[in-house]
Amino acid sequence: MIGLIGGSGLYGIPGFEVSERRRVETPYGLPSDDFLIGELSGRPVAFLPRHSSRHNIPPHKVNYRANIRGFRDLGAERVIAVSAVGGINSGLRPGEIVLLSQIIDFTKSRVNTFYDGDDVVHVDFTEPYCPELRESLVRASESVGISLRDSGTYVCVEGPRLETAAEIAFFSSMGADVVGMTGMPEAVLARESELCYAALAVVTNLAAGISPARLTTREVVETMNRSAGDVNALLTAAVGLIPPSRGCRCGEALKDAGM
Repeated sequence: MIGLIGGSGLYGIPGFEVSERRRVETPYGLPSDDFLIGELSGRPVAFLPRHSSRHNIPPHKVNYRANIRGFRDLGAERVIAVSAVGGINSGLRPGEIVLLSQIIDFTKSRVNTFYDGDDVVHVDFTEPYCPELRESLVRASESVGISLRDSGTYVCVEGPRLETAAEIAFFSSMGADVVGMTGMPEAVLARESELCYAALAVVTNLAAGISPARLTTREVVETMNRSAGDVNALLTAAVGLIPPSRGCRCGEALKDAGM
């Protein structure tokens, strides 16, 4: 099974044949919503809207552990996530899609591990995104003719407020390309769960101090709506191109950590 996480504005995928809506209870509570289970491109898929289908869960309140555990309990081995981001790199414009390659974590109060008890686990996070999934997404973009920036560094902030101009200038000096509020701890929890994980970031606005206008939620939603067709086409093609069996090391993360 392949898991898909929808960000702001992405609550369904045309062509996704839903056969079941399943509530999954986990040791960490309930995920953001019921999982939609069905087929896409002839492959079994589980879809979850990160902020719920009502979009009533802000980034700092998402139960990331329950979401990722839910995918694992459903039998998923791979997860592709979509999120809305602000553009920091001067070469990015609203509507562009970035296939993330690195992440910087500036969150503050989120539970960021499954191992907060007696077990001491340090998973390797040198490459936070699965290379095999990323390759499938690059091939998908080529097959459907959709432009995709094939690398980018995402800086994750706590939210729910937007950033100051000084913060964006600082993130830019560190080499960040985009800024968002949901990439962590989602990515590292997937690694701890030995799930392959990749992320598409849709640039919905220029970040604070770069944009000449005030930042609004309306701008984010409108840009996501305009980009939804391209995102859906990429996901649909990528699901069909993912190899049947895994050839990466994501499934050995705990073994590599000495577990």
